[in-house]
Amino acid sequence: MGNRGMEDLIPLINKLQDAFSSIGQSCNLDLPQIAVVGGQSAGKSSVLENFVGRDFLPRGSGIVTRRPLILQLVNNKAEYAEFLHCKGKKFVDFDEVRSEIEAETDRITGSNKGISPIPINLRVYSPHVLNLTLIDLPGMTKVAVGDQPQDIEHQIRDMLMQFITKESCLILAVTPANTDLANSDALKIAKEVDPQGLRTIGVITKLDLMDEGTDAKDILENKLLPLRRGYIGVVNRSQKDIDGKKDIRAALAAERKFFLSHPAYRHIAERMGTPHLQKALNQQLTNHIRDTLPGLRSKLQSQLLSLEKEVEEYKNFRPDDPTRKTKALLQMVQQFGVDFEKCIEGSGDQVDTNELSGGAKINRIFHERFPFELVKIVFDEKELRREISHAIKNVHGVRTGLFTPDLAFEAIVKKQIVKLKTPCLKCIDLVIQELINTVRQCTNKLNSYPRLREETERIVTTHVREREGKTKDQVLLLIDIELSYINTNHEDFIGFANLDYRRLDDGSPPGYGNNSAQQRNTAANKKRAIPNQGEILVIRKGWLTINISIMKGGSKEYWFVLTAESLSWYKDEEEKEKKYMLPLDNLKIRDVEKGFMSTKHIFAIFNTEQ
Repeated sequence: MGNRGMEDLIPLINKLQDAFSSIGQSCNLDLPQIAVVGGQSAGKSSVLENFVGRDFLPRGSGIVTRRPLILQLVNNKAEYAEFLHCKGKKFVDFDEVRSEIEAETDRITGSNKGISPIPINLRVYSPHVLNLTLIDLPGMTKVAVGDQPQDIEHQIRDMLMQFITKESCLILAVTPANTDLANSDALKIAKEVDPQGLRTIGVITKLDLMDEGTDAKDILENKLLPLRRGYIGVVNRSQKDIDGKKDIRAALAAERKFFLSHPAYRHIAERMGTPHLQKALNQQLTNHIRDTLPGLRSKLQSQLLSLEKEVEEYKNFRPDDPTRKTKALLQMVQQFGVDFEKCIEGSGDQVDTNELSGGAKINRIFHERFPFELVKIVFDEKELRREISHAIKNVHGVRTGLFTPDLAFEAIVKKQIVKLKTPCLKCIDLVIQELINTVRQCTNKLNSYPRLREETERIVTTHVREREGKTKDQVLLLIDIELSYINTNHEDFIGFANLDYRRLDDGSPPGYGNNSAQQRNTAANKKRAIPNQGEILVIRKGWLTINISIMKGGSKEYWFVLTAESLSWYKDEEEKEKKYMLPLDNLKIRDVEKGFMSTKHIFAIFNTEQ
């Protein structure tokens, strides 16, 4: 081949193959290799024996190859064979090699005709071979024979697929010339995984057994079923030759003579025969390894990096040193605490860009989901009027009342306040669920220690659940406090204040009879603050912060006036310079939330029709 560096490629892959076979797994790396596929008795084993120049493979009728045989041919002055499972033992007698293959096959598959995907690794050193690695796979069959399982066809097919579906595997499709090429099992399965024919090499055996007057010239010239890598014809020894111990070298000479003397193949004789097939495979495998090597190298490097990262995690692990154990445990638990805090506070080193999580989700529950749940509380006005009517009548009993009783008012109001309990408890449940999800997310780093992870999750979750009960009690207590005393004299209570405005406007005394100076003062002040009171009833007024990013400085404060018809905002409380007016058609107002000790008021304006 000329290039010494290139010649070293195949032995390099052989070393990797041995290493993977020894540890029993491929580390997710697909090595470049050549897999030999074909129907039963297509002559696959004979082709391999011709390469080596020795009889060393089990022979007979029916299924003979029952485990994949990774055959590594190494050009060497001395001639001997080695098995990976018999390290250090050199087989010089090739009959012993055959016996060892049979014994090793039976050891895994049993003496019946069952199959196994566990490969046998055989390395043959010889001066007659070129560096080459092939995988001899069981021949495809249609019918179960003897003790074979009924699904033997599917078992063999699945095993072949394990090898040939990998893009790094070249397929040596062996087809006998005395069957129609369209019926070839090997080409059919090769076409399934390689429809373009880019990595399939065709081998046509038994050319000497074709009917007189027929030949495989069109196939070998790659005209009938074209393959990118073409077809090569070979002539193996017949069963009679094998039984008569015909020498393989003599058989190769006879093969050469056959191609040179046959009129149909004479012009392509240089591209036919076992020696040319061996050269072609050596060349193709070397080129194939060269092409796939960069990808293999980068995959190996990335796996090495991830392994080093994993090893780093076990750096402090000394199973025999209790102080190390304690220190490692403390470090992991502390790290969990830090991660959890970062998730909630939102200062984590790895920010999730796909979805909200942790603190951000809890924020959303409080500021979007909870208000939405409150606004969803709907009451039927007709029903409410009916309830008010019933409440007033029930409070009066047998008497006919003149004034609206406080008790009726309280009964109706309390019924509305109680409705707050459900959304409040739902909000707590959502927050608890998010906290538990955050705990699970933070314990992912403890995956290497499943029991520690389990315990950490259990302890933290139990604590969160305990606090959940107390939180719910506290929230229900707050609502009960609101229910226990209704302060109609509060500045946020509109009914009382508006009653005063109207009475003062008419010149009549304010309601509830207790016409103290303080009340007159308050009402008069309020009246002065509300222009055109008689025309439009003002519901709320005060300072309003508007967050608009376009405005320089981010947010600005305006004086707002909310009436039954519109929401207007002014430059200041003098209400001279109006900035904007928003008409409120089909909209209603509802108080959203109010701090326990806070006087700041928040309300929602929502559309009743949607």
